[in-house]
Amino acid sequence: MAPLVERLEEEEHVNVAKLEVWHNEANAKRMKEYDKGYCGGVPFFFNQKTGKWICGEADYERLKKWALE
Repeated sequence: MAPLVERLEEEEHVNVAKLEVWHNEANAKRMKEYDKGYCGGVPFFFNQKTGKWICGEADYERLKKWALE
């Protein structure tokens, strides 16, 4: 997903925060709070403005729609 996120950031001028959850307990807890049991893994994308998320991999158009809604 990293290349698609980089493309999104460059083309649409948005910032996607990347949080490491394997070794960082605080980030893992934060992901669980946002996830609410829907996804249960990574990659996990959560849009704080809309409350929408993406579980797992997605194509560029879906990622773009998620980010720009």
